[in-house]
Amino acid sequence: MGFFDALFGRSKPKEPNLDDLFAVPPAALTLEARNGLRPTGVGAVAFREVEGGAFDRAEEEARALISSDPNTEVEQVNDGYGYTWQVVSQHVTSTPDLVTSLHAVNAALEAQGFGPMLLCSVVYFRSDSSPRTLALVYLYKRGTFYPFVQTGKHQRDEPFELQMRGVLNEDLPVEKELSKWSPLWDAPGMDR
Repeated sequence: MGFFDALFGRSKPKEPNLDDLFAVPPAALTLEARNGLRPTGVGAVAFREVEGGAFDRAEEEARALISSDPNTEVEQVNDGYGYTWQVVSQHVTSTPDLVTSLHAVNAALEAQGFGPMLLCSVVYFRSDSSPRTLALVYLYKRGTFYPFVQTGKHQRDEPFELQMRGVLNEDLPVEKELSKWSPLWDAPGMDR
């Protein structure tokens, strides 16, 4: 941090560290124990697609690696907002395996120099007592997580998200700036 940053109270954002994703399984146990939220076995990686052979090869490499697991399916979805999502679904839910698959997609793209195209990774949770889905979002460029709960067309449950921030703070680096908690309206995988 430089002199002027310190003087004006600016802090340097946390650098992305894909290994932070491996903190999700312990956080999943906390969410289940404290709120009855269990992983749905679905997660996704969102990125801005780039045309070119190198990008296609990196994307295909990640998809092939994940598809080699008979418990896992991978689907590519364009969201209409300029992002492509690799949606990973499991037949039998295993949060560590799901996180490993999401990490593989991110790492394959990052290794080929496409890290700046990565937007976020998401793991979905749901409880038996509520139809709403909690999306646990990892912001690649910030290296932080935040909860997102969509309750209707362009509606979110902000009080519940803030409650979940308190729960998640114990296990994950949660994004402090609420303005960075972008809504992922109808994100691919949320309704599964």
